Amino acid sequence: MATWTTEANPCLSCGACCAYFRVSFYWGEGDDVEGGTVPVALTVQVSPWRRAMRGTEQPHPRCIALEGEIGRCVRCAIYERRPSVCREFTISGQDGRRNELCDRARQAWGLPPLGETEGQERPAAEGAGPQPEHLPSGPWRSPAPGDFAPDQVNVIPPTPPQPVAA
Repeated sequence: MATWTTEANPCLSCGACCAYFRVSFYWGEGDDVEGGTVPVALTVQVSPWRRAMRGTEQPHPRCIALEGEIGRCVRCAIYERRPSVCREFTISGQDGRRNELCDRARQAWGLPPLGETEGQERPAAEGAGPQPEHLPSGPWRSPAPGDFAPDQVNVIPPTPPQPVAA
């Protein structure tokens, strides 16, 4: 098993996406379905065809599987069993491409986009506005029209089987 460092895998010192987006995925990824791996006890049903990781369906999201302090040292408690949406989420700068979602989550947590240092200028998040004083610092804001979450990628669940007429 490989040992990761924060230099080799910046996700180990970030965790912003796990506490910014709803982690929603097809229900068949749950371990209560043959071939599924995601521990169902850590999920909630959000629609007939979708589950979400507990905590991410809340107004102040934080995945139940995220351990540690965002921006310092984190890990996913179910890394080998995580949902496909997590497996497919790329860090910004991977393969030389920016990931706007990664950058947005990091910015919401006061972290610079990957590849930049703390002192570099960067534009404010569109629609983020001032943070409410009664909430802890972080990305707590109402979604702006057109906000994108990883689970909103044109995923169309299969049509349920229909009874066959005799």
